[in-house]
Amino acid sequence: MNQATADFIRQHADGDVRQLALQAKKNPEVNLPFALDQIAGRQTARRKLPSWAAIDGIVYPPHLSMEQCSSEQTARYKALLAEGTESVVDLTGGFGVDFSFLAKGVRRAVYVERQEPLCAIARQNFQLLGLTQAEVVCADSEDYLRQMEPADLIFIDPARRDSHGGRTYGITDCTPDVLALRPLLLQKARRVLLKLSPMLDWRKAVSDLGQDVVREVHIVSVGNECKELLVVIDTPLHALPGGEGRLVCVNDGQVFETALSASATLPLSPYRGDWEGALYLYEPNASIMKAGCFADVAQRFGVDAIARNSHLFVSGTLVADFPGRVFHIDTVTSMNKRELKEKLGSLSQANIAVRNFPLSVADLRRRLKISEGGSTYIFATTLANGERTLLICRKTATPPQPLRG
Repeated sequence: MNQATADFIRQHADGDVRQLALQAKKNPEVNLPFALDQIAGRQTARRKLPSWAAIDGIVYPPHLSMEQCSSEQTARYKALLAEGTESVVDLTGGFGVDFSFLAKGVRRAVYVERQEPLCAIARQNFQLLGLTQAEVVCADSEDYLRQMEPADLIFIDPARRDSHGGRTYGITDCTPDVLALRPLLLQKARRVLLKLSPMLDWRKAVSDLGQDVVREVHIVSVGNECKELLVVIDTPLHALPGGEGRLVCVNDGQVFETALSASATLPLSPYRGDWEGALYLYEPNASIMKAGCFADVAQRFGVDAIARNSHLFVSGTLVADFPGRVFHIDTVTSMNKRELKEKLGSLSQANIAVRNFPLSVADLRRRLKISEGGSTYIFATTLANGERTLLICRKTATPPQPLRG
């Protein structure tokens, strides 16, 4: 990088890259494509990788790679799963975000990537990040796997795009094919950590990989948005104490853990038309929604499901540590026009969600003539008896106040 390019990056660190892209003729000595990648990359890193953004000299890849790379929050979570590890090999290095956190405090850390430009970026960045023990290897992951020395942990994030650039979600459709490599992976590492698409059905992933070797499934959400599906495979579970895998649902600071084979019975709410005593409504977070472990959540926290497929829960007393959002129920109404007018009164603004309900949010807004926003929340759902119902609520953080008619 020449001095003109370095100066341009420093002077325009907070600039609009779309406007800066028009300045090519004004700055012929500047490597503008590279400079724009660095400016945009660091701006993204401030939000996504704050510890990286704080270090001068970090080299960033093109915009698409920055948007697709792990966030610092999810990378730190993966590092927790690697605690106590002496050696780690990342077979799909990429930009190196996950590797950089997995490698901290690890005696031997190997980053494997087949694209030499990414390897060059990694070599520079790892030095700046203090990962002096990191070994960067430019090689095909499968070739390296076959000849590598055994390690405590192998991390692999298979590419989820086909040869035409289209997205893929199934394990066998990704590159490399983890299912085909499973015997070799378990031969070369004590544990294998797989990062899979959050769109993938975790039960199918367990079935495909083999229930006898899947030790852990972690569904990781950030800001109530499901980001990653992590699977830990190990030696056959029958050789481990208890012989049972675990399912962990994480959403920021909320963590819910249960057995992979948990089969609790879903408790249904005794409340029906009058809802007398059902003061609180609970909406599970995104990870639990993805996991589908509703019966275990209901039994653990002492709440009842509104209906089998509504994925909303109620209780007469407040469960403050419920893993999701908690609301106070102000009132309940059917879809009867007269009752709607009586219960909604002059309400003109609300946040609307539908759960097991025949109308979309947009359709319901039009019918109710209610705009988006405000402090009121309306959950449209179907009760166990088939009745279409609206639950008008407020978050428990706000003292409950009656709606004005």
